[in-house]
Amino acid sequence: MATKPSDLDGFTEGCSKCARETLHKVRIELRTESLKPKNAEFSREPYRVATCMECQTETALRMNNA
Repeated sequence: MATKPSDLDGFTEGCSKCARETLHKVRIELRTESLKPKNAEFSREPYRVATCMECQTETALRMNNA
């Protein structure tokens, strides 16, 4: 997880592709999990999305495991 805020507007955390600690941009976004249009409005869940500033690899973690 995120370890500390950086002076460069991001968080330093481990990157699986770079295999080291790198600067990441972190955001929260709502993602629709249902493929059925009728249920889409009820299937939105918050995700923590981190993008490595070195290799641009994006990782997403579901925040609500209900």
